[in-house]
Amino acid sequence: MTKSITTLIVKAIGFYINCLSFILPQKAGKLAYKFFSEPRKGKLNLQNLPEVLKTAELEILNTETAEFPVYIWKGNETKILLVHGWESNAARWEAFLPHILKTGSTVLALDAPAHGLASGKEFNVPSYALYLDRVFKKYQPGFMIGHSIGGAACLYYQHYFQNTALNKMVILGAPSDLSVLIENYAQLLSLNRKVINLLELHFYRKFKKKTSDFSGSKLASNLTIEGIISHDTEDDVVAFDESLKIKKAWKKAHFIETQGLGHSMHDVKLYNRIVEFLFQNQ
Repeated sequence: MTKSITTLIVKAIGFYINCLSFILPQKAGKLAYKFFSEPRKGKLNLQNLPEVLKTAELEILNTETAEFPVYIWKGNETKILLVHGWESNAARWEAFLPHILKTGSTVLALDAPAHGLASGKEFNVPSYALYLDRVFKKYQPGFMIGHSIGGAACLYYQHYFQNTALNKMVILGAPSDLSVLIENYAQLLSLNRKVINLLELHFYRKFKKKTSDFSGSKLASNLTIEGIISHDTEDDVVAFDESLKIKKAWKKAHFIETQGLGHSMHDVKLYNRIVEFLFQNQ
């Protein structure tokens, strides 16, 4: 499908939701949330797993409403948890894995809600945090590394769960404010202000939290652990300034600015700096 056709389809969806907001506002809010929260790619199946995930031990864990996989590369008692982002899956860590496996650590990676082998169609950060809590309760990893919205989920998790087993955390290319994501989404679909307000209301009804509560600067404000925040100046998915908001609030975080890596942030030099940070004073 060409880019122009895709753009037309996206704008048509936005036009329909805008019209619906004046007739059936609650339905419009739910529909806007549906397109916002359902990933279009990132799913996997057991018959066609990426090779890197085939090298791991696979375990299925459960929350009250969902099930999700944890991929385990067994090593020593030191455990590192990897948390991927939007429309991705645990295989996104393939390039990073050799750098942490050489430390001898046990490495854990999971698939987010509605991604990889995880159940469901809807992704949201609170559900992702419940996945993280389930992993922590079973494995108690001392380190956690999150990319993109996975980094935001790490912040959300530690803010609300305050897990004392976590020693250090690294977030890469993470967004800060949900309100910014919503504005970008609204711009993409050309949604009117009424729909944006309905979408924010739907969030409040669903999570009993305002969209302003999903703010990295707020979530990082009570963190007492050390960490790294890293972001690329040429990230065309999540604005560089988003990480600066988190940096301002997270007093014990070291900031690493990169250039030319884009949103993926795959880089040997960066990997080595992360590993060095995790294992200093060990």
